[in-house]
Amino acid sequence: MDTIEAPARLVDHHCHGVARHALTEARFASYLTESDAPAAPGTTFFDTQLGFALRRWCPPALGLPAHCPAADYLARRTELGTDETTRRLLRATGITDLLVDTGLSGGLTTPARLATVSGARAHEIVRLETLAEAAADAAGSAQELVTLLASGVHDAAGTAIAFKSVIGYRHGLDFAPEPPTDQEVRRAADRWLAGRRPGGRLTDPVLLRHLLWTAVATGRPLQFHTGFGDPDLRLHRCDPLLLTDFLRAVRPTGCPVVLLHTYPYHRNAAYLSHAYAHVHTDIGLAVPHVGARALDVLAETLELAPFGKLMFSSDAYGLPELYLTATRLFGRALGRLLSGWVDDGAWTAGDARRVADLIASGNARRVYGLEPAGA
Repeated sequence: MDTIEAPARLVDHHCHGVARHALTEARFASYLTESDAPAAPGTTFFDTQLGFALRRWCPPALGLPAHCPAADYLARRTELGTDETTRRLLRATGITDLLVDTGLSGGLTTPARLATVSGARAHEIVRLETLAEAAADAAGSAQELVTLLASGVHDAAGTAIAFKSVIGYRHGLDFAPEPPTDQEVRRAADRWLAGRRPGGRLTDPVLLRHLLWTAVATGRPLQFHTGFGDPDLRLHRCDPLLLTDFLRAVRPTGCPVVLLHTYPYHRNAAYLSHAYAHVHTDIGLAVPHVGARALDVLAETLELAPFGKLMFSSDAYGLPELYLTATRLFGRALGRLLSGWVDDGAWTAGDARRVADLIASGNARRVYGLEPAGA
């Protein structure tokens, strides 16, 4: 038997900051679910695939046995303190580069702070909707808003590693694929400003499309939330296949499009990455949430996705535990899957190791133009 080990170094091509301050037990548990409802009576959110996976992989990093009771784990976390807990967990991941979506608020670490505590390099992903909402807060007229949107995306492209859109949340992926006209954009900007309160969210499909096409023109990779998430979305409108006409329209520009998360539509996303040269995919958010079933989801994705199109991400948010859990689950699933194919004689060990390196880091370095680790 030729065991294929998971690569020790990973690029996490989509993640978020972690909590800067100590968490209550209830707040900690809230990061273990995408639901906005309480756990079932008599249970906690540790009673999930993610909860069990966290108890398997995180306690040893804090000096506890695997599978220790949740209460013991939380007590150890408190004993060590937030900073030391975060440092231990992040430095155990093997991540060399973190591509950080800064579009979420709520007391999270900045990319710079995440880099310091993890020892990895951090790069910013700019969320288009957050950029637009900041522009709207500053704009005094529709024309000024249109100008600020253009300059904001242009300026962000000078420093950001990529852009991200949550149009799947705000409208759905079933939007008109073509760029809106200048007149349509001005009318939409006027409507939005007229009915908007400071801090109001962008949901107008014309302005959302305008942002996408403005970002495409920069050539920076464009990430989309697809698949499951919290109850703020409608899952049937987050199937990446709904992006097909948009992907066809973007294809002549060469702008890389990255489909994030994708579950339970990971096979659909694999098809799109197979069919279109500029489309890439991952199963980020799904991996920690499916836990012990991560190998099955990964295997289904690799049925059709070209091996140069799949990338690793954790989509970790709030808890440093989510980084470690995602890396352990993904690495173990990838190693076991490829080892099985080698044992069956379907692959050579050399090919398996090469593909493992592509998925763990090589593909992300190519798509995002990252220097090799240590360079």
